[in-house]
Amino acid sequence: MKPKQFLEEQIIGILKEAEAGGVVTELCRRHGMSSATYYARKAKFGGLEVSDSKLRALEEENARLKRSLADTMLDNAGLKDLLSKKW
Repeated sequence: MKPKQFLEEQIIGILKEAEAGGVVTELCRRHGMSSATYYARKAKFGGLEVSDSKLRALEEENARLKRSLADTMLDNAGLKDLLSKKW
């Protein structure tokens, strides 16, 4: 069986169903995932709301962009130092 890719919002929805009183084995069967996957996702996404998930994704994107900017600035500074030296 091909593994399914769930969005974070969908994962949080599945976890909310279990918190509302759903049986974990039934939820896993309905959504096509193992119980180990369920508990791993519960450890990662447990207690999050959908808005928290979106905020976390934005924070990760912001960190990635900051690293990219820092690398570019470092390359730029290195090139300036190299070109400013007198031969």
